[in-house]
Amino acid sequence: MKLPLPPLIATVLGLALPSGALAAEFAVEKADDGIVIKIDGKLFTKYVTGDTVGNKPYFYPVIGPTGKGMTRAYPMEDVDGEAQDHPHHRSFYFGHQFINDFDTWHEELTLKERAKGDATKLAELKKKLGATRHRETVQAESTGDRARLIATSDYVDATGKLMATDRRTFTFHVAADGSRVVDSEIVFTGASDDGVTFSDAKDAGFSLRVAHSMSVKAGEGGRIVNSLGDRDTDAWGKRAPWCDFNGPVGGEHLGIAVLNHPSSFRHPTPWHARDYGLFTANPFGLKSVAGEKEDGAVTLKKGETFTLRHRVIFHRGDEKAAKIAEAYEAYASEKP
Repeated sequence: MKLPLPPLIATVLGLALPSGALAAEFAVEKADDGIVIKIDGKLFTKYVTGDTVGNKPYFYPVIGPTGKGMTRAYPMEDVDGEAQDHPHHRSFYFGHQFINDFDTWHEELTLKERAKGDATKLAELKKKLGATRHRETVQAESTGDRARLIATSDYVDATGKLMATDRRTFTFHVAADGSRVVDSEIVFTGASDDGVTFSDAKDAGFSLRVAHSMSVKAGEGGRIVNSLGDRDTDAWGKRAPWCDFNGPVGGEHLGIAVLNHPSSFRHPTPWHARDYGLFTANPFGLKSVAGEKEDGAVTLKKGETFTLRHRVIFHRGDEKAAKIAEAYEAYASEKP
C-alpha cells in the first residue's frame, strides 16, 4: 500500500511527478549491522545499529541527489581533506549530553581524546557515559516510491539502567526535482520510576554533521542560512522554523535543509548550527543555545512523552534554488 500525500503538499514539494516521469523505486534490505535503504537499486543510506565503537544508532552514509555523500565520513571512514574533530558527530543522529546527567552525545572515542592516555582519567569520565541502544526494528519496508523504517531505542546510564525510550519513524521519498527527503518523528517516553530529565544542554538534539567541504570553515563557499535570513555564525542559537546548510560537494553546489514541524516540541526550535559543520535542531538548549531566561530542562514521569518532528531535504543548489521556504509551508500544513 502506498502512502499518499495531499495534492497541494505533493505539488509544492515537487512530489507530483510531471507527465511521463518515473517515480523512484525504493528497496529496503536488512544487514548484519542495520537497515539499508536503496533508491533505484543504489544505496541511499544505512541505519546503523551494530556499531560496536559508538554509543548510538545513526544514518551513514547519506547519498545526495547527484550521487555524492552529503554527511562527513569521519569517524566511520578516513577521507583525505576532512576535518577529524568531534568523533561523536556520526553523520545523522540524535544525542543528548545530560539525560539524568548521563551522556549519550559524546562517546568513548571522545573521552579517550580528553583522557590523553591517562587510564584513570578515562575510567572516571566513563562513569557518566550513557548510551542510546537500538532495541527493535518494528517495521522496515518499501512501498514502491517510498520506504518506511520504524525502530525503538533505549536510553541507558553507565550501568545499563533504563532511563527513557523512543520510537523513531522515518519515511523516505524523492521529489520530482531529485531532492531526497527524510521525514522523522521521534517519540520519547519516560521509563524510570524516578523520572528522567533531559537537561538544558548545548550538545543535544536532532543532528547532522555535513560534508566538510559544505561547512563555512572549509572556506570553499559553504554557508548557513535560516528562515529569518540569518547567515553563518549569526544563525547560531536563533529560533527558526527551518535552517539550511549548502555549499560545494564534489564539484557541485548541494544543500541540506532541516524543517521543524509546528507540532514538534518547542517549535520553532533553536539551532545549534556551527560554521565547522555541526547542524543540530536543539529544543532543549533554551538557555545554553538560545540565550533565553527559561531553563530548557524537560522532566518526564514514567509513561509521559514528548515528540520531535522534522523533515530533512537533501537538495541541489542553495535554499532558494531548492525552494526550501515553499517546501516548509507545505510541510507545516501537514497534520502529524
